[in-house]
Amino acid sequence: MSVLRRHWPRIVISLLPVLLALAHATGAWPLSALERLDRLIYDIRLRATMPRTLDPRVVIVDVDDASLARQGQWPWARDKIAGLTTELLDRQQAAVLGFDVMFLEPDRSSGLERLRAMAAGPLRGMQGLAAEIERLAPALDHDATLAKSLEGRPVALGYYFTRTGKPSTKGQLPDAPLLPADAFPAGGIYASSWNGFGASLPALAKAAPTAGFLNTLVGAQGDGVIRSVPLIARYQGDQAQPGYYESLALAVYRLANGLPPVRPAFASGGAVPRLESLRIGQLRVPVDQSASMEVPFRGPGGAGGGSFRYIPAADVLEGRLAPGELKGKIVLVGATAPGLQDLRATPVEAAFPGVEVHANVVSGLLDRRLFSVPDYAPGYEVLSVLVTGLLLAFGLSLLSAPRAVLLVAATIAGLVGLNSWLFVGYGLVLPLASALAMTMLAFVLSMSWGYFVESRARRGLVRLFGTYVPPQLVDEMLVQPDRYSMRAESKQMTVMFCDMRDFTRLSEQMTPAQLQAFLNTVFSRLTDVISAHRGTVDKYMGDCVMAFWGAPIDAPDHAALAVRAALGMADAVRDINSANRAGGRPEISVGIGINSGVMSVGDMGSAARRSYTVVGDAVNLASRLEGLSGHYGVEIVASGATQELAPGYVWQELDSVRVKGKAQAVAVFTPLAERTPEAEKQAQPMLERWGAVLAAYRRQDWAVGRNLLAPLLAADAKKVLYQLYAQRLASMALRPQDPNWDGATRFETK
Repeated sequence: MSVLRRHWPRIVISLLPVLLALAHATGAWPLSALERLDRLIYDIRLRATMPRTLDPRVVIVDVDDASLARQGQWPWARDKIAGLTTELLDRQQAAVLGFDVMFLEPDRSSGLERLRAMAAGPLRGMQGLAAEIERLAPALDHDATLAKSLEGRPVALGYYFTRTGKPSTKGQLPDAPLLPADAFPAGGIYASSWNGFGASLPALAKAAPTAGFLNTLVGAQGDGVIRSVPLIARYQGDQAQPGYYESLALAVYRLANGLPPVRPAFASGGAVPRLESLRIGQLRVPVDQSASMEVPFRGPGGAGGGSFRYIPAADVLEGRLAPGELKGKIVLVGATAPGLQDLRATPVEAAFPGVEVHANVVSGLLDRRLFSVPDYAPGYEVLSVLVTGLLLAFGLSLLSAPRAVLLVAATIAGLVGLNSWLFVGYGLVLPLASALAMTMLAFVLSMSWGYFVESRARRGLVRLFGTYVPPQLVDEMLVQPDRYSMRAESKQMTVMFCDMRDFTRLSEQMTPAQLQAFLNTVFSRLTDVISAHRGTVDKYMGDCVMAFWGAPIDAPDHAALAVRAALGMADAVRDINSANRAGGRPEISVGIGINSGVMSVGDMGSAARRSYTVVGDAVNLASRLEGLSGHYGVEIVASGATQELAPGYVWQELDSVRVKGKAQAVAVFTPLAERTPEAEKQAQPMLERWGAVLAAYRRQDWAVGRNLLAPLLAADAKKVLYQLYAQRLASMALRPQDPNWDGATRFETK
C-alpha cells in the first residue's frame, strides 16, 4: 500500500486517458480522430490479411484503353455489345454475365432513324425506298439485336438509383423488386432509400432475366473510401413497383446459384427490430444499418493486381480466346479506361476499378469470406478500454522504465493480436483505436511524469553526453545509464570528414555576417542529416564538419549508417544549391571522406577544454580521403574497409592510393546508390567495363586500358574520373613499363 500511496499522482494521471476513451466508446463524447483512426486500422488490417490470390471463378472483361483504341470510342454500338454477349455466352460458355455498364439511351449508330426521316421527307418520292428501309430495319435496330442476344440468357444488367427533390427516372427497373416494401417491419430504416433511377431501355430490361443497381454509397463514412457496398436498396418512387431491389453483385451471385430467395434476419431486442443479416438461400451475410456488407477485397486491383483475370473486351470481340476458355465462369463486363470515370477510392488503392469492387463481393459470397460489425462491438470496446486502462495505470506507475516499455509493447501486441485473430478467424470487425490511443497516451503521460522524478544519475548522464550526441541517442542511453561513461576505449567505428570546396574564394565574396548566416544554414542541414542517421558530431573546424558512428552507443551497422548519411548530405547540398541559384547566392560543393577501423574514443583534451572525440590512424586516413574527393571529381571517397562493411550499396572503385603518413596502399571507392536489383542492373555494365579498365591500368597494359575506357568516356565525357584515367593512360603509354609498379597513386599532401 505504501508503494501505491507514493505513486498515486502518477496512477491518477494514467487514468485520465481511460476516462477519455470510455467517453468515446459509450458515445458520450465521440471523437472524430478516433473514428478516423479506426478506419485507418481497418484498412491496414484488411490489406495485411488479403489472400492476394487469383479467383479463377470470376473473370472481368475490361473496356480498357487498348479496347477503345481498337474498337472505337465508348459507347459502342449495341450490335457490338450483342456480339460480345453472344461470344461470351455461346462460344465461351460463360455461366453468368453481369454488365457494370448501362444502356440508358437508344442506339442511333445505325442511322435507321435518319433513313426513316429521309424516306418520309426529302426522298418520299422514291418508289419502294420506305419499304426497303423497313425490310432492313431489323438488321439496323441494334437495340433489338442486343435484346435478342439477352433473351433467356443468364445476364444481369446494371442501373443506378438517384435521390433528388424532384425525382427523375429513365429506362425500366426489373418487373418486380427482390423484396416487397412490407418485407420489413414498419418504423425502421433498413436500407438506403431512393426516389429515382437511370436504367436500361425497356426492351433490354424486359429481355434480361434480372438487373442490379451499381450504387456504392461512397460518402457513407465521410472520407469517400468504399469499404462496404449495399446489397439491397429501397425504391420509393412511383415509376416502378416500390420495394427493395438487389445490387448487381447480389444479382450475379444469385444467377450463378440458381436464384435462391433472399430473406432478412433481425436482431432481437429493442423497440424497432435491427436488420442483422440477409439470408441468401443457406448463406447468411452480415449487413449494417444500410443493408451494406463489408467488401472482402482479395488484393490489389486492375489487370496486374492478380485477384481476377482481366480480358480486354477487344480480345473477346475479335475472337482471340479459344472456344470454351471461359466455360462455367462468372463474367463481369466493366471499364477501367480512365476516361470512363469508373475508378473508386478503396482501402486497397486510391484508384480501384469499380467493376472489381463487384467482383470482390461476388468472390466473397462464393467463398463465404464475410466480415461483420457485431451488435456487441460497443461493449467490447468499453471492456477492452477498462481492462487495459487499469492494467496500465498501476503497471506504468510501479515498474521501471524498461519494464514499463515492455508492458506497453505487450499490451499493444495483445490488443492488436486479439483484434486481428477475431477479424481473420471469425470475420469480426471490432474497434481498436480507442484502446490503442488510450494506451499510448497513458504511457506518454506516465513517462512524462516520471521524467521529473528521475534519479540524479540519469540527469547527470544527460548533462554529460547531451552536448555530444543526438537527443535520440541520449534517450536510448537513458534506458541503461550505467553502461555509459566518458572514459576512453578502443572500438571498431566509422569516421567522416566533410569539407566545403573553394571556401576561401566563397568567403571573399561575403561580408562576415553573410558568411556566418551561410555557414550556419549549411552546417544545420548537414548536422540534421548526421543526427537522423544516428551519427555523433565531433566538431566543426572552419568549413569542415567531423562526425563518427559506433559510440557512445554501439552500432553494428556503423559503416552503412555513415554511407547513408554521406549520400543524404550530398543531396542536402544539392537542395541548398537549388535555393541559392534561385536567390542569386553562390553555390557550394563538398568533399566527404569516410573510413572504418579501430580508433580510440572518449573524453579527451586539457583541464581547460575537453571534448568527446575520436583519435587514431583510422581517423587521419578519413581526413586524407576527404581531400582526394576533388581530385577524382566525386563527392564521397570511402576506404576499402568501409566498402566491405557496407555491402548494401553499389560501389565504384576509384583507385589504390598511398596518402601522406601511410606507407600501405589503400583501395578507395565511391558509393553510387543503395543496392537494389534495379540499381545493380543499371550500373553493372559500366562497373564491369570500369573494372576491366582498372585491371589493364594496373598491369600496365596502356593500349587495352585506353580502348576499354573510350566507350565510358564517350558516354560521360564530363566525368572527372574518366578524364583523369584517360590522361594517365596517355601519359604512361610514353614510358617504359615499371617492374615495381603496383598500380597505387601516391599523394604527399592532403
